[in-house]
Amino acid sequence: MQSTYLVVMAGGIGSRFWPFSRTQHPKQFHDVLGVGRSMLQLTVDRFRGICPPENVFVVTNRDYINLVQQHLPELPLDQILGEPIGRNTAPCIAYASYRIAQRDPEATIIVSPADHAVLREEEFRRLIREAVTAARQHEVLITLGIQPSRPDTGYGYIQYMDAAEHRLPETNLYKVKTFTEKPNADIARMFLDSGDFLWNAGLFIWRASVIINAFHQSLNDVAEVFEEGKEQLGTPQEAAFIDEAYARCRNISIDFGIMEKADNVYVMPADIGWSDLGTWDSLHRVGQHDASHNVVDGDVILYDTQDCIIKTPHERLVVVQGLEGYIVAEHDNVLLICQRSEEQRVKEFVADVKAKKGAGYN
Repeated sequence: MQSTYLVVMAGGIGSRFWPFSRTQHPKQFHDVLGVGRSMLQLTVDRFRGICPPENVFVVTNRDYINLVQQHLPELPLDQILGEPIGRNTAPCIAYASYRIAQRDPEATIIVSPADHAVLREEEFRRLIREAVTAARQHEVLITLGIQPSRPDTGYGYIQYMDAAEHRLPETNLYKVKTFTEKPNADIARMFLDSGDFLWNAGLFIWRASVIINAFHQSLNDVAEVFEEGKEQLGTPQEAAFIDEAYARCRNISIDFGIMEKADNVYVMPADIGWSDLGTWDSLHRVGQHDASHNVVDGDVILYDTQDCIIKTPHERLVVVQGLEGYIVAEHDNVLLICQRSEEQRVKEFVADVKAKKGAGYN
């Protein structure tokens, strides 16, 4: 446990959750599930007992450091790693991995997004502990794969080989064959029917030394940047070095940059009630439904309304009549009313609003 570290990636904006998730206050800092805890707080809560508080690191945009401190007041500032600009997940993970390796060369690292939901938390913790043990014993890169329940086109997919010879000894880890980005509906159905594909949860477990070696092999340009300045990590010179490092790093995901290329990637199939909570529809799926299949968070009275998700300020009474399959979402100075089937247009709405009304609404 002492050499187990958690890295929470908390820098994204989550624009598909607009108007609830905004540039100044992204969804990871909201109580999306209506349980009194923000997504960031729930994520850190989930790993209690797996790694000690002094081994928890949050990587976020520097603009959000104060928000992280508000939501995790027990987290020392030294454990909040501020990115000057967004460069996707590979530079983010490189930064955290080099920083932790400087402190503890024997570290095993869990990397988790800050804005995912897990409903079966005890099973999740059991699987994570098993993965940590395997990562300590083997030179492997481990990812968590979610058993798919539908041919969803919004997730990446992992194909794995379930024959005995492709299983890591004495584990439930299987060698990964391919990663596929978000497929179309026909291919997603084929993946589901085949039985050997899992959703890519974007959650990883590995030793610091193993992931740093993978950077050298597959993203050597990124590795070279951090190798040059690794002695400055954890010192007063860190922020200046990170400014320079991020200016030199390309924008690339860990999946595309490393996981799709490495030959030591293993996946752990998981059935944990998971959702990436990337869209309003995903919140409708995991939320508490009333008798008419509505998910409601707010002071709301409904008439003749079904299959809707309604999230409004609790200090405002909202009355809804006659809607079926709609999103009704109000936050701050924006009210969104949109068919659930058209939610993929939310990003379009945000772009239009910014163009026509200015940046104060995005």
